[in-house]
Amino acid sequence: MHFLYFDPGLGAMIVQAIVAVVAGVVLFSKGLMFKIKAFFGFGKTNEDDLFDDIEIKDQDIENKNS
Repeated sequence: MHFLYFDPGLGAMIVQAIVAVVAGVVLFSKGLMFKIKAFFGFGKTNEDDLFDDIEIKDQDIENKNS
């Protein structure tokens, strides 16, 4: 029977590969769920945009430029 030698470099490489696989699965499934929800109309609409709530007055822009 042959024993394998795991040094710290190989252990770190294995951990990095596991983290990369988990991150890839999470991001892929998140994108897939977004597309499925958008197809059926359950996704966020453009009305829910956070930047629509920000109001900038013209005088604030003029003061910043000078």
